Amino acid sequence: MANKNLFKSLAGPMLPKADTRNEAGGTAYALSPNAQLARYAATGCLNSTFYADASEQLALVLGLANIVAPEFVARTALYTRRVAHMKDIPALLVAVLSRRSPRLMAEVFDRVIDNGKMLRTFVQIMRSGAVGRKSLGSLPKRLVQQWFEQRSDTQVFFASIGNDPSLADVIRMVHPKPFGPSRQALYGYLIGKEVDTALLPPEVLSYEAFKMVETLDLPDVPHEMLTSLPLSPNDWKTIAMNASWQTTRMNLNTFARHGVFDDPRLVSVIAAKLRKPELIARARVMPYQLLAAYLNLGDAATTASGISSFNIPMEIKSALQDAIDLSLANVPTIAGKVWVCLDVSGSMHSPITGYRKGSTSAVRCVDAAALFAAAVLRANPSARIIPFTETVHSLELNPRDSVMTNAAKMAAMPPGGTNLSAPIELLNQQHETGDLVIFVSDNQSWVDSAAPRIANQGVVLPSPTRTLEEWSIFKQRSQNARLVCLDVQPCPTTQAQEREDILNIGGFSDRVFDVIASFANGTLAGDHWVGVIEHERV
Repeated sequence: MANKNLFKSLAGPMLPKADTRNEAGGTAYALSPNAQLARYAATGCLNSTFYADASEQLALVLGLANIVAPEFVARTALYTRRVAHMKDIPALLVAVLSRRSPRLMAEVFDRVIDNGKMLRTFVQIMRSGAVGRKSLGSLPKRLVQQWFEQRSDTQVFFASIGNDPSLADVIRMVHPKPFGPSRQALYGYLIGKEVDTALLPPEVLSYEAFKMVETLDLPDVPHEMLTSLPLSPNDWKTIAMNASWQTTRMNLNTFARHGVFDDPRLVSVIAAKLRKPELIARARVMPYQLLAAYLNLGDAATTASGISSFNIPMEIKSALQDAIDLSLANVPTIAGKVWVCLDVSGSMHSPITGYRKGSTSAVRCVDAAALFAAAVLRANPSARIIPFTETVHSLELNPRDSVMTNAAKMAAMPPGGTNLSAPIELLNQQHETGDLVIFVSDNQSWVDSAAPRIANQGVVLPSPTRTLEEWSIFKQRSQNARLVCLDVQPCPTTQAQEREDILNIGGFSDRVFDVIASFANGTLAGDHWVGVIEHERV
């Protein structure tokens, strides 16, 4: 019989050696180019983060998109737009395809460039020279022309919101062919020409009449077309009453500034809208977006006449908390013993969507991570939460408290360095067992970077990451345990290489919970994220 103790002692040295450094300088494993692109595309927003500025992220994404197979680029563009609901990166990947595979670009264009904002973003990227050209070219130009042809007059008019470039700029650039007098009049109107107003769509006529104060009726147009106009309190109340769920969520402070919540009846209507499950599902809202709305409630508002403050009614705040709970309603119950290791280090206190001049998100990485951990605890009351920086911290949480209450407690913990191996090292010291261990982090462990090992001949040998070493020890007691590393911001490295019992995930949407549950019960492989993208139909 083989000596079990002997082979157990060899388990550590047989671990794969770290092959790179992460952005914090710690030892790490490089992800494959496909996995890196999937991670950046599903989580990146091309803004500056704690460790990398926007230009560095753009350069990395472009480099990856130019070395992976064009088919994977196309599938990634589809996945990140349809499922991850991203904006900039899907448009960027379609632009990359204009050079790498025009055929694939034509196949996915309509499914990725699906509204006016996406069209303007695509044109802006093409004109910027970021993908190696400063003009559209014949095929992209034809696809943009087809985009106009496939939409009604009303859809084109509503898509004219936004600038740099404006829709008028795009029209001047591609010269879409009008298919009738009304479309010819609309194109002329949008680019500032004199036209026969009788030929314009009814929505344009009512909008122009309202601007000229020829009617007191608020036109049925997107609210973004109205907010720059001098609106009365009743106009704002009408906008709030008719607004979509997503528009309501994004404009609660604006409504408060304009007196919408002075009407108790309207407060109740808006609160009911915010907590309506079917509207939340239809809005495809990400949990951290709801968290952003909640954290931004009641900020001081600066007006032309000075600085004023306003209060959001408690009924609205409570409804938004209910909406957060509802958006997390699909958090599964996971069989067995669950440990959630929550990174509260200094880098986790940076904005989750990066730094953007004038519009940096109030939601930090640690806020989103704490929200995730609190949601897991709510669905799995026996789960244990382990906050950590360079060492572990103790925190008592009540699973019956609201998700927001527990998330706030975790996010308020003091920051420090990053040591991903610390929680598993503690579990090993205490001889704990478990079925699922989840790390929620930016993955930038550096405190535990092992010193290089020196061979007898003085040759420096690389070592495995401490996280993988500690996980190997944990697995000796819990052979069926699985490890999930959830990265809240994109990076090209990991502390634990993917394999049958290890899953690396980038980003935080409600779908993450289903992925983790499937992985925990053994129905998903460790390369799931890339696998999902590869199953997209081009």
